[in-house]
Amino acid sequence: MGDNNLLSIPPTLLDEVPGLADALADEPLNRVAASFPAASLPWALLAQQARTHGNYVNAYAYARTGYHRGLDALRKHGWKGQGPIPWSHEPNRGFLLSLFELGKAAELIGENDEVERVHTFLTDSDPSVIDAILADEAAHAPGTETIVIRGIN
Repeated sequence: MGDNNLLSIPPTLLDEVPGLADALADEPLNRVAASFPAASLPWALLAQQARTHGNYVNAYAYARTGYHRGLDALRKHGWKGQGPIPWSHEPNRGFLLSLFELGKAAELIGENDEVERVHTFLTDSDPSVIDAILADEAAHAPGTETIVIRGIN
């Protein structure tokens, strides 16, 4: 990351949200988002879920909410609109995933200028973030057997 951080701005590291991981394990996503509205991760996961089910406008709205809540959190941690936001720091992942989902949803609804802005923001935040998110998605994708058993093509 040092190559992209020419101003030597320290990375912004968000705090873990107490209780969020347990809620995500035990409750429906919409309930988690309502219980933790300032946390980006539930909004990002709702966006991802909506996108994978073809609800692109909902995905866009969820992702934009997670993105803006993440910007609020980043600013509270001293972020001034530039500098690294590393994916390797797990509490940053909700914001970065919201941003990624915003780009995907923007592409699906034809908001092409936003797609480019999101891509630049992501790679400026952490050059490895897109590959990391795509690898994580691939690791959690259902296998062919699951799709056949459920009868989904």
